[in-house]
Amino acid sequence: MDEKLLTAKPIMTQAVTVLKALADSNRLRILDRLMESASCNCELNEQLGLSANLLSHHLRVLREAGLIRSRQDAVDARWIYYSVDKEAVERWRAWLGELLDPARIQERAVLCGPEGLQSPAPAGAQPGCASSPSATQPRDS
Repeated sequence: MDEKLLTAKPIMTQAVTVLKALADSNRLRILDRLMESASCNCELNEQLGLSANLLSHHLRVLREAGLIRSRQDAVDARWIYYSVDKEAVERWRAWLGELLDPARIQERAVLCGPEGLQSPAPAGAQPGCASSPSATQPRDS
């Protein structure tokens, strides 16, 4: 995957939604359970010990993030079954793998801040923020 594709605005917006959905331990537990097989509310409630309204909230967040799908029972539409969207999981796994690929990490000399001022810039390097007077000032934390 091209680095520019990794950070294109549409994919970044979607990635933020997916990562926010995964940033909750209950949603991770739900997704983990659904990775094993499809399930209904009552099974998930029994296995995970979440209240019905809390479970529904987390399922909605996962569904809106595109990680899971829901379908109504063909005989009794009051029953809803949830399953993982396999294509979405494959796509996000590949995206995260590319984003977090250690081979992408490149070493380079620091050209900004106090360290950049102390070391000579490599030939052909453009000066970074080190030329800014405020770059030599320590930042308040």
